[in-house]
Amino acid sequence: MVAMKRRANLLTDPYYFDTDCLSAFLWVRGESLIAKLYPGRVILPAQVYDELKKVPHLLARVDNLKNSGDLSVESVMTGTAEAEDYCAMAISPPPGGRWIGKGEAAAIALAKNRGGILASNNLKDVASYVTKFGLRHVTTGDIMLEALRAGLITRQEGDRLWLEMLKRKRKLPCATFSDYLNGT
Repeated sequence: MVAMKRRANLLTDPYYFDTDCLSAFLWVRGESLIAKLYPGRVILPAQVYDELKKVPHLLARVDNLKNSGDLSVESVMTGTAEAEDYCAMAISPPPGGRWIGKGEAAAIALAKNRGGILASNNLKDVASYVTKFGLRHVTTGDIMLEALRAGLITRQEGDRLWLEMLKRKRKLPCATFSDYLNGT
């Protein structure tokens, strides 16, 4: 029963994307996979949206997702627990705390306080917070695996997308999607 409840939540919970994870798909024109897998449940923290403004063609793709209702932009609300968490990660970490980027910090703070799933590839920065806060977490590889299982891509299409992501300097754990699949 617990497994069924967890699965049901995966079908309705929002996904809070940080810049690196969403960008992997944007750079290769693969954002439709995210829209199909998580319709209306893709949340970009305002900090991530602001980071994407530096790359106008990626921002245009995000705006298309936003205009179609597949993605929304949300802000960390001041005076709340999520704002305190955000500041403790991105502005003024406590002694012994780890400073991380604003996009990652906002995605973590929102996922923790509003409930949802963190989508991030930057394991070096987010892993300790995922553990500390007990967050559910997915990476680009997890999303592509889900797209494969849903019949949205083939293994060969996954390999092609993966290679394109690597060419665009996206950090991925393996040389190919097939290698990733063989390791899961």
